[in-house]
Amino acid sequence: MGSLEDIARELYAVPPGEFTAARTARVAEVKPDDPALARSISTLKRASVPAWVVGQLVRHREDDIERALALAVEMRDAQNELDAPAMSELTTARRRLTAALAREGAAIAHQKGVAVSSAALDEVAQTLQAAMTDEAAAAALLSGRLVRALRTVGFDAVDLEGAVAGGDAHLVERPKESRDDLAERRARRTAEKALRDAEQAFTQTAREVTRLDAQLRSTRERLDSLGETRDGLERELARVLKQLEEAQSDEHRLEDERRTAARAAEAAEATKHAAQKALDARTEVSQVK
Repeated sequence: MGSLEDIARELYAVPPGEFTAARTARVAEVKPDDPALARSISTLKRASVPAWVVGQLVRHREDDIERALALAVEMRDAQNELDAPAMSELTTARRRLTAALAREGAAIAHQKGVAVSSAALDEVAQTLQAAMTDEAAAAALLSGRLVRALRTVGFDAVDLEGAVAGGDAHLVERPKESRDDLAERRARRTAEKALRDAEQAFTQTAREVTRLDAQLRSTRERLDSLGETRDGLERELARVLKQLEEAQSDEHRLEDERRTAARAAEAAEATKHAAQKALDARTEVSQVK
């Protein structure tokens, strides 16, 4: 039959829209043998969508949840040591991890036919962040029986009133990591960040190379086009220069011919005047006779 905690965990695996029917069926199943347990089951409230999504992550992404809670241990260690650079790096890592887990939760919900709004997705991330800052909140998350989202406010303990159904969540005793383990984890995270930075730099420089390659191709095409235009203009210039030379030669020849013709015209005019003068003289002689 199972305990109330076990039954609650089982019911909160069901999509919110199917919860009431599943709870009713479970009450009917248990009531003949254990009326008190049946009454307790009937009081279980339906989980909000963000709380249900977090429960799905606990069930289906256990390794990622463990990684998030291990990161929380590192953050507490860095805070105790007042290691500001490590805290800054780990805070960024926490933000990145909670956002990725929230997206994973939305994907799981989609596969199960549950729509997750952007506001609900924000509450999923806030719940994960609360679990990473408060051990009691972490236990509530790991219980798989959350009915509402969690929120962390400053350095205050996370409010868990009415957050877990089917009984209080039990604190999970997490193994303490040695200094060497923490140092190794921090070194690995530093190496991962260096790799991400290098990949980002490579992506940016590769994008710049691609852009410059495109500009270089365009410039070379323009150079080829201008070279063809230059060659055409040079051929046209050579043709014009040849025509100019021919025209200048024709000019010189025509000038010589004109001078010769002009001299011939002057001689002919002189001959004409002489002939006219002779004719005039003969005319006068004839009139006198």
